[in-house]
Amino acid sequence: MSVGRPPAARHAALVELIAEHNRAYYTLDAPVISDAEYDKLFRELRALEAAHPDLVTASSPTQRVGSALTEGFGKVVHAHRMMSLDNAYEESDLRDFDRRVRDGLREGERVRYVCEPKIDGLSIEVAYRGGKLVQAATRGDGTIGEDVTANLRTIRALPLTIPDPRDLTVRGEVLIYREDLETINEARVAAGEEAFMNPRNAAAGSLRQKDPRKTAERPLRVFFYDLVERVFETQHEMLEGLHALGLPTHRREHVAADLDAVLAFIADFDTARRGLPYETDGVVVKVDSFAQREHLGATSRFPRWATAFKFAPEQVRTVVRAITCDVGRTGALTPVVDLDEVLLAGTMVARASLHNLDYVATKDVRVGDTVLIEKAGEIIPQVVSVDLDARPSDTVPWAPPRVCPVCATAVKREEGVAALRCPNVACAGRRKASIFYFTRRSAMDIDRLGWALVEQLVDGGLVGDVAQLFELPQRRAALLELERMGAKSVDNVLAAVEVARTGRTLARLLTGLGIPLVGEVAARAVAERYGTLRALLDTPPDEVRAQLAELHGIGEKIAESVAAWLEEPANRDVCERLLALGVRAEQPPPAAPREGPLTGSSFCVTGVLSRPREQVHESIRAAGGEIHDTVKKGTTYLVAGEKVGASKLDTARKRGTRVLDEAQLLVLLEGGTLPPTSS
Repeated sequence: MSVGRPPAARHAALVELIAEHNRAYYTLDAPVISDAEYDKLFRELRALEAAHPDLVTASSPTQRVGSALTEGFGKVVHAHRMMSLDNAYEESDLRDFDRRVRDGLREGERVRYVCEPKIDGLSIEVAYRGGKLVQAATRGDGTIGEDVTANLRTIRALPLTIPDPRDLTVRGEVLIYREDLETINEARVAAGEEAFMNPRNAAAGSLRQKDPRKTAERPLRVFFYDLVERVFETQHEMLEGLHALGLPTHRREHVAADLDAVLAFIADFDTARRGLPYETDGVVVKVDSFAQREHLGATSRFPRWATAFKFAPEQVRTVVRAITCDVGRTGALTPVVDLDEVLLAGTMVARASLHNLDYVATKDVRVGDTVLIEKAGEIIPQVVSVDLDARPSDTVPWAPPRVCPVCATAVKREEGVAALRCPNVACAGRRKASIFYFTRRSAMDIDRLGWALVEQLVDGGLVGDVAQLFELPQRRAALLELERMGAKSVDNVLAAVEVARTGRTLARLLTGLGIPLVGEVAARAVAERYGTLRALLDTPPDEVRAQLAELHGIGEKIAESVAAWLEEPANRDVCERLLALGVRAEQPPPAAPREGPLTGSSFCVTGVLSRPREQVHESIRAAGGEIHDTVKKGTTYLVAGEKVGASKLDTARKRGTRVLDEAQLLVLLEGGTLPPTSS
């Protein structure tokens, strides 16, 4: 500490100095001091504040991380809706967009565009009042987001104060660099946890940690690209203005005089983006002039002055070395290929899905083939096509296995089903898949239990079914003997188990138990009917069958499945042991039906969507709509994202259910109407 300098003056100087170094490192990518020197300044600031607590303010860098856990994220209503963008996939789509823009402007007006990278991150909104950061929220459904202020404050790239006293609201993306994601995933796998599949999932999962201290451990960054208040006249001026305020921006904007310049930039950027440290999946094209934007306006779904050009999924060639099958929790065998390892969309890939037997037969994938692979929904690697010209002459068609690859039980194929099934309920493959499914976020949400650790638990005889997960606290010594499981990792797993023991609803438990035909929606309906697992078990199966068949939204097939599952002694034994081990899964009474623009309509949601399916379900329920697990008689709409199977679309057509995309659902959520379908 400087001798003779008043503590308040030194404190102010340190706060400003650390903020400048944060800006140099995260915003300008030009650090001017070493990490050790930075840490020395930070330690001095901490010591000064410890000696003079009255100097501590919310704007101090030491106050980025609070100590309190967040029980839940509060809701934030966006003053101005965070709209989605329409998508363009071909040059013709961009030409149509350009034509609509020019037709919508006044006669003789020229239009100029700004091109920006479409960053693969999590959209957020940050409010500064009097130059101080006061609130941060996720995009949510565009109208209502989640309050993540405490977590966002942990991002060092984000200034806690800006040199502008006006009330300003900025929007951007929270992201994580590819290199940082690799480091995080190495640590997660070493701890027996599931690796993040892509940077967007990593950013979203990190920002939604209940403990801000855990968020602070993740190397998150943020780039801003929008200012809600009208302070500037053009997009490119606004981006420069944000940068001048110390707010990090991508610094990759390009002003294009016309559409031809836009197309040239997109072609160049498609190559250049591979050298960026973060993931991008396209280019956002915006009208530069804010005055022209106001004149163009927006539809009920999208602004008319912007579009997102999305690059085709990255595809790479590699060679098939083996075709095997994974065993799922129901015994279904899923064909997968072992490949020559190859870099695909930022990660190394050595396996890819073949989905089912019919898919293998249609593609005629063989060992030795050269194949083209891509990531379905940017997550799961899959085989797209086979290069028949490169096929070796000695290849032979793949023959499906006759026995389970895990337990050697003879497999069965049900008529009309494109899957083989292992009927052995004691199969180690089925047990591993069942336990892993039980721990997933949509079910009991037991953190720290990734696939690698589940395999070790089953193979080591520590866990044989889901109930035995709750006996792990008594087996701490055995856990410490497992590969890559130190004391801290073991304690984290046991803490997660304890949270799940008393902190989950009956609906989550029923989902995790994997009752055939019972997904999240049906599990919730059953849970609301009985309230507790004890009440469900004490009801004779025949009565359960009759009661559920009469329950709206369930139907006879699901009712029969639940009753049959309860009649199995092994299933009842697991449930009784769960109760004996203190698993307290209770269901709150159902909320009163909500009135809204979707009242009277029912929805089934499927495919890959822009946000988690449960969030979509909640948006529909909040607007008065009803959720169905599957398309059934009376389902009003099927909301279909990407990668939807043909069977659900066929069922929708047969039953007169209208198929919507996500943008059309947004129209209905906002109280709009859709044009009638053509007959």
